[in-house]
Amino acid sequence: MAGAVALLGILPAVSGARGILEGPPSAPGGGTTTPSVDSEYRFVNVFWFAAGPGLWWSAAAPRERATTSRILLGLAAAGGVPRLLSWRAVGRPHPVFQAATALELIGVPAVLLWHRSVFGRDTESS
Repeated sequence: MAGAVALLGILPAVSGARGILEGPPSAPGGGTTTPSVDSEYRFVNVFWFAAGPGLWWSAAAPRERATTSRILLGLAAAGGVPRLLSWRAVGRPHPVFQAATALELIGVPAVLLWHRSVFGRDTESS
C-alpha cells in the first residue's frame, strides 16, 4: 500500500533534479527565458525535488508518518490551482502539464482519500 506513495515520489525527485540542473529548457515545451524566470524555476524545483525523498521516507513507516505523506501530497494537490490560474492567464500549457494538472487536482486527492482510509489517523503528533 505504501508503495503507491513511494512511487509518487519518483516524479518530483526526477523532474525536480532535472529542473535544477537544466533549467526551463528541460521542461516540456520549455525554452530559454529571462535570468529571473530561470532563477525562480530552478529555486522552485528544489522544493519539488525534496518532495520525492520526503515521500520515500514517509512510505517507510506509513502509519507513523502519515502526516508527512499527507502534507506533501496536499501541497502537490494545491499546486494544481496555480496551474489553472496560469492556464487562464497565459493559455493552454504543454500536454505534459495538462496531465500534471489533472493528476494534481484529481489523482492526488484520490490518493489522499485512499491513504486516510488505509492508514487512518497519523501517530506523528501523538
